[in-house]
Amino acid sequence: MELMVRLLEQLYHGNLYPDQKVIPSDPQYRLLSQKTSAAIEAWRKKHSAEEFDELEALLDLYAQTHGMELASSFTNGFRLGAGIMVEVLTGKDEPAN
Repeated sequence: MELMVRLLEQLYHGNLYPDQKVIPSDPQYRLLSQKTSAAIEAWRKKHSAEEFDELEALLDLYAQTHGMELASSFTNGFRLGAGIMVEVLTGKDEPAN
């Protein structure tokens, strides 16, 4: 119960940032991240400042949409998990909504 109290206190004080704690454990993540950074740096060196600014604007748009997708995925996953817990704890056969 101590964990729940701490989580509830953190939630109350606005100290929970689940999006900042998500780092994939897949070993390929770091490699792909490094490749992405190298590709962006190569693009910067290869193109004009104006073209690179356009690329950065595009990447910013992508980051915004990706963030929205992650938030939606988190919400849906949380609801699914809570629904599973309700079904398990109540023992009812019908799905929890």
